[in-house]
Amino acid sequence: MEDESEKYKLRTNELSLFYGTKQALKDVTIKILPNTVTAFIGPSGCGKSTFLRCFNRMNDLIADVNITGKVFIDDVDIYNDSIDVYEYRKTIGMVFQKPNPFPKTIFENVAFGLRINGEKSKAVLEEAVESALHQSALWNEVKDNLHKSALALSGGQQQRLCIARAIAVKPSVLLMDEPASALDPISTAKIEELIYKLKNDFTIVIVTHNMQQAARISDKTAFFYLGELIEYDNTDKIFTNPSKDATQNYITGRFG
Repeated sequence: MEDESEKYKLRTNELSLFYGTKQALKDVTIKILPNTVTAFIGPSGCGKSTFLRCFNRMNDLIADVNITGKVFIDDVDIYNDSIDVYEYRKTIGMVFQKPNPFPKTIFENVAFGLRINGEKSKAVLEEAVESALHQSALWNEVKDNLHKSALALSGGQQQRLCIARAIAVKPSVLLMDEPASALDPISTAKIEELIYKLKNDFTIVIVTHNMQQAARISDKTAFFYLGELIEYDNTDKIFTNPSKDATQNYITGRFG
């Protein structure tokens, strides 16, 4: 019999996380298919961003964090002692809430990860930068200004540049922590359209406080409350016919 776990890109099994004595995540078990968009929703402080950061081990950087349970990517236990965290993080792209371009040119922002990984070929860098900017729907806007400062771009352009920087190294997973919350509606729409297209090449997990956004762009939605995964299902079902009262109360605005 085929091992069903092999078809999932990301999995957790009874994952708990503690900040000192405070428990932030409680026995979270989830399975995420490749080439899908999964949205994490829930009120502020419910653990959704903390859970997202478990997939690239960014919580390791916080003092007094203790994690129990398992996290698998491509069926590899990423908290195993044999994992080289630095090498592993190269396979996971991360886009943050606020655009954070480096004070470098547009070209050097996108090429940054490739250079860090040792790529020196000018031709390879140029091809990778152009490809990533095409994928992030930014190429036509910046192709004549690649050697100008990235800080001169608008907020929405900067965020698409950060997406280009994340995908230039060809990660298999793209994590996004409220990537459009600091943007205007037009820029937000562009980011949403981009996410929808990028799932052809990446497995995407997005934290969002915007439930309409989750409904528009995600295939699956996970609702978190007080550190627990309350419900996880197809997005249509979560928003039209949730199984749990707490989910219904949250999406109808009774709390949160």
